[in-house]
Amino acid sequence: MIRLGVNVDHVATVRQARLATLPDPVAAALLAEKAGANGITVHLREDRRHIQEYDVRRLMERGKTKVNLEMAVTAAMVRLAGKLRPQNACFVPEKRQELTTEGGLDVVGHKRKIKDAVTRLQSRGVEVALFIDPDQAQIESARETGAHGIEIHTGSYCNANGAKRERELRKIIAGAQLAKRLGLEVHGGHGLDYDNVLPIAAIPEMVELNIGHSIIARAVLVGMQQAVREMKSLLRRARGS
Repeated sequence: MIRLGVNVDHVATVRQARLATLPDPVAAALLAEKAGANGITVHLREDRRHIQEYDVRRLMERGKTKVNLEMAVTAAMVRLAGKLRPQNACFVPEKRQELTTEGGLDVVGHKRKIKDAVTRLQSRGVEVALFIDPDQAQIESARETGAHGIEIHTGSYCNANGAKRERELRKIIAGAQLAKRLGLEVHGGHGLDYDNVLPIAAIPEMVELNIGHSIIARAVLVGMQQAVREMKSLLRRARGS
C-alpha cells in the first residue's frame, strides 16, 4: 500500500492570516492521523509564512506517525533540523516571493552543498529526500549525495492536459524507475488532487505521496477526517486493494 503524507501547511496559513491561535495545524494533523494518514508533512519556510518552529516541536511531541520536515538547504535550517531531528526531511528549493514551490531542486548545480547537508542530517538519524524534477541527471546526482530518497515534483503533470499530461506522466514513470534502480526510495508530490492522483499512485515504484492543498481545501467542506479517508480510498483503488 502506498503511503499518504498529509501536508498541513495551509491550516497554518489560515491561522497566520489573522495572527491568531486557530486553526491549529497540529490538531488538524492528529485528525489526519486518525483517518489513516501515514505521516504529516510541514514546510518550515525561512519567512515563517505559515508553519512555525513551535508547530514542528508540538507535532513531534503529539503525533503518532512520522514527521516529514520540508526545508531549504541553508545552514540555519540544517542546524535547526539537526536539533529537532524529525524522522524525515525533504530538501526543497525556496524563493521568498513564490506562492508555492515552483520546481525541483537543482542537485546537479549544487551537489557539494546538498551532499554536505544530507550527510549532516543523516548523521543525526534523519532520513533525507530531495525534491527534484523527473530528470535523469538530477536523479543520478541525488544518488551521489547519499540521500535516502527523492520526491518527484509532479507539478508539471498536474498543470498539463491531454497529450502533454501523458508526456509528463511518462517522464515521472521513467524517473521513478531509474531512481529505484539506483537504490533511492521514491516519493511524489505537488499539485496532486482527487482528480489527478490515480495515475501517479499507480506507479509501482512510488511508495509515498505527500499531498496538502487539495486535502485541506476538501476538509473545509467535509472535515479533515473525511477528506483524508477519501484520498486514502483513491490510493487503495490505484493499487487495486
